[in-house]
Amino acid sequence: MGQVKVTPCEIKGLYVIEPALHGDSRGWFMETWNERDLAEAGLTARFVQDNQSMSVRGVLRGLHFQKAYPQAKLVRVVRGEVFDVAVDLRRGSATFGRWHGVTLSAENRRQFYISEGFAHGFLVLSDEAEFCYKVTDFWHPGDEGGLLWRDPEIGVAWPGVCERDGVWQLADGTPLVLSEKDTKWPGLRDTFQF
Repeated sequence: MGQVKVTPCEIKGLYVIEPALHGDSRGWFMETWNERDLAEAGLTARFVQDNQSMSVRGVLRGLHFQKAYPQAKLVRVVRGEVFDVAVDLRRGSATFGRWHGVTLSAENRRQFYISEGFAHGFLVLSDEAEFCYKVTDFWHPGDEGGLLWRDPEIGVAWPGVCERDGVWQLADGTPLVLSEKDTKWPGLRDTFQF
């Protein structure tokens, strides 16, 4: 394995991947996916679809998961910066309900590998961010679930997010922008009976 560095996170099933960058006076080159190298690290996902989104500063997407057709994901940022989060939803897992966050940016070129069985979301920290992700299953209408992004049971520490005068915002006053459904998802306790 020579083109990527794979670092397991504290929660089993999550990995930070750092591709090797090859540069000279003309610019740089890196492999963003190498099936052989990642298989050597134990990551054998078969990706079936690539997605890309663009969001502006303060957009928070998530926390989303697939109910019957779970997806593993390999996510990265090609422009800008996000704080990316995965929450363990695997029944019987010793880390069920725990979250892990990684700052992904065009500059640090990190990728975040999220195994099946996790909720996923991200917060845009730059003026704009383009977010790319590979998934292991196709989108199935009606299969999406979600958790409230600010559920105290999970306790994600979104960087710089605070509530002022009833408005959730970044430290600089930029209001958070969420879809209507992302403001209404239930919390972990209401979604999964303990």
